[in-house]
Amino acid sequence: MTGARAIVVMGVSGCGKTSVAEGLAAALPAAFIEGDSLHPAANVEKMSRGIPLTDADRWPWLDTIGRALADRLAEGRSVVVSCSALKKAYRDRLRHAAGGSLAFVFLKGSRELLMTRMAARKGHFMPVSLLDSQLATLEDPSGEPGVVTVDIDAPVERIVAAALAALEG
Repeated sequence: MTGARAIVVMGVSGCGKTSVAEGLAAALPAAFIEGDSLHPAANVEKMSRGIPLTDADRWPWLDTIGRALADRLAEGRSVVVSCSALKKAYRDRLRHAAGGSLAFVFLKGSRELLMTRMAARKGHFMPVSLLDSQLATLEDPSGEPGVVTVDIDAPVERIVAAALAALEG
């Protein structure tokens, strides 16, 4: 891989965005940014109470992520960000903010697998009760330019390897 690149690892809660993004960042190498850490406190509080975010809640968060992507690329550094990016409008906003080529790795899995993973997590602010609202909001990015889809029914190492292979393909 040559030159700085930006990658967003996306999908609904419980799909493994953070683990896969960390794995990709280590393999490339690239900086890793946990998108959830960029949420304003009001968003985290809302989700913690089981209230789905609205587009109005998400726009400032997406703009913060977009600035982080643009800043790393401007420094000539590769970056991998974990971000749900559920709607095409959100992905387009991130593409625009990045000011260049932005790849997305869509982590796809069954509702049952996602529920199992979310129920097993400890200390995460996102309750299992919000999964259905996320699935309803998700606009499948398959077929969009620069998007690779990876099935999550595998160990993290295999998911990371599949994502790297798809990005290179």
